[in-house]
Amino acid sequence: MPATTIDGKKISKDIQTEIKQQVADFVAAGHAPPKLVAVLVGQDPASQVYVRNKERACKRAGIDSALIQMDATTTTQQLLELVDQLNHDATVSGILVQLPLPSGIDSQRVLDAISALKDVDAFHPENVGLLSQGRPRFLPCTPFGIVHILKRSGITTAGKSICIIGRSDIVGKPMALMLAQKDSPLGADMANATVTLCHSRTKNLAEICASADIVIAAIGKPEFVTADMLKPGAVVIDVGINRTDQGLVGDVDFEAAAEVASQITPVPGGVGPLTVTILLENTLKAAQLNQ
Repeated sequence: MPATTIDGKKISKDIQTEIKQQVADFVAAGHAPPKLVAVLVGQDPASQVYVRNKERACKRAGIDSALIQMDATTTTQQLLELVDQLNHDATVSGILVQLPLPSGIDSQRVLDAISALKDVDAFHPENVGLLSQGRPRFLPCTPFGIVHILKRSGITTAGKSICIIGRSDIVGKPMALMLAQKDSPLGADMANATVTLCHSRTKNLAEICASADIVIAAIGKPEFVTADMLKPGAVVIDVGINRTDQGLVGDVDFEAAAEVASQITPVPGGVGPLTVTILLENTLKAAQLNQ
């Protein structure tokens, strides 16, 4: 029986409706609306699309937003000075510097300079450290979006074997930290997993993947995960977004995998919408913390 396709757009819309009510309650209590400031350096087309999506999502949720566009010739020092201004601006709840930055900019210095209390992407070392200790301030957007997808699809992680393919700082590593914790903001049943973090140097990756109850693919290679790498009935979460001659595809061979898996996320329309939604959640939380 073909897998059930998980509708990330619907899950995202449901959560955004809840966030909109929470923002309304926050404002009704006498506070200014949360405000997200996005910084875009250069003219990368994909980044421009992502930022526009974030602006529209903020508007739907009642969150103020602003976009600061800077030329591709911007220096690291100029960007650091802007970040410092935003850090000290009491009207700004959250700061987002859109990645990737032009090659001449020291991305790590810039991300580290964002106030840990306004770091709604959860990239700051202080926030990563809190996450590793099981007491997160902000949860990283894509990984926490995946936990929401699992929760709202009736899939628990406690006691499950989970294979994560990809060890990036944005998805793979924080995802492994979250799922291996004793608890989660969504309940202990959404943590307590046995996690294997695989990457390009992993030996017997296919065999490890085929033993997992849940597979999370975030390796950045088109249709890397094939049907023979999956255990029958596995849940498959595809984080990949790859532009190919055939169009947009994920890290999973969707058609073939859907014949083996029990539930699977599509690309597009799966994980992507949740990333923006959790950004809204973090911006509201930042506004609450800054009060």
